[in-house]
Amino acid sequence: MSLSILVFYGSVRSARQGIKAARFITEQCRRRDHDTHLVDPVESRLPLLDKMFKEYATGQAPEPLRTIGTLVRAADAYIVVTGEYNHAPPPALTNLLDHFLDEYFWKPSGIMSYSAGGVGGVRAAVALRPMLAEMGMSSIPSTLPVSRIHQAFDDQGRPTDSALEDRAAKFLAELEWYGIDDVDPSD
Repeated sequence: MSLSILVFYGSVRSARQGIKAARFITEQCRRRDHDTHLVDPVESRLPLLDKMFKEYATGQAPEPLRTIGTLVRAADAYIVVTGEYNHAPPPALTNLLDHFLDEYFWKPSGIMSYSAGGVGGVRAAVALRPMLAEMGMSSIPSTLPVSRIHQAFDDQGRPTDSALEDRAAKFLAELEWYGIDDVDPSD
């Protein structure tokens, strides 16, 4: 079953390495025949949170919010790709996610984390879980951590260890299981 999956990436650093992880998981979703879009705050030029998307009158939200809002509403599931900044998700990621709320309800999310060290960003993933649950897009039990992000992918964005593709396949299979929506939550 094909899903619409939205991948959120949250770093705006000039020498960011995590974009390789975000592009990798986006490509892995597409290979599984999912309609997948990557939301990158550098490309979208999203403003700092002043008002949530739902607080604007119809058609009055800034263009980046309208574009992302359309993708958020259409998605069946989300993947959040987070780095680890001081044991927490980066501010650009939380700013991106905080612009929306009701649009996330009743849809699952998966967390892919990364770091320069050996822990793979799992502390940021742990910090992100309650936030995603509060937003109505509870995360699946598994995460997809990537250690030593600067060495994990080659210049073309291919993983340097094929085990990452196997781990990604298991992670996505779990997200797909949660993303199959044959129940109307309003019933």
